[in-house]
Amino acid sequence: MSGAQLRAAAVGMDVDGRRLFDDVSFRVASAELLVITGASGSGKTTLAHALAGIVEPDRGEITIAGAPVRTLHGSTDRPALVTQDFGLVPVLTAAESVSLPLQVRALAKDEIRERVSIWLDALGLQSCASRTVAELSGGQRQRVAIARALVKGADVIVMDEPTAELDAVNRAIVLSLIAIELARGAAIVVVSHEAEVIARANVVYELPAPQ
Repeated sequence: MSGAQLRAAAVGMDVDGRRLFDDVSFRVASAELLVITGASGSGKTTLAHALAGIVEPDRGEITIAGAPVRTLHGSTDRPALVTQDFGLVPVLTAAESVSLPLQVRALAKDEIRERVSIWLDALGLQSCASRTVAELSGGQRQRVAIARALVKGADVIVMDEPTAELDAVNRAIVLSLIAIELARGAAIVVVSHEAEVIARANVVYELPAPQ
């Protein structure tokens, strides 16, 4: 991977007839980390969802390698997303949750199990593999959501407050995994206010306070 992987060009979004943000423009190249900050209500989560192709901006365009993000369908072409609410199914186990992005790729069951095991181990979740999401703590659920995003090996990764529920030990683990993903060439966007995350950014983009 090389060049600008993720590009936001004059992106704007409205909520309930109110302009949330406007003219957001930046590029995140392969192996770069961009951190989005801003006041509460400035639209950080909405922008993260737009970057991941979950919602469409009202103005402007978001592209990956020149292609509109909403048109991408491949597992590694579409951005991986970690949401604030984790987006996990309560009745699935931790292992089943992490395996979902791999199951849609029709990989062999043994390969799926191996990859899931690697990521559960990386995030200290092996002991939780057979427990349902409903049985997990908030921090464990957050780590499951991170494992589910990273297991697919996406070229672009968008993470909304990925360390908010974590203690110091697990925060350090997640930051080290982000560094590994950057080293393999991923372009990563993280919404965060945490100094440890911001210190690692190549670029910090601050959304203006809501009007």
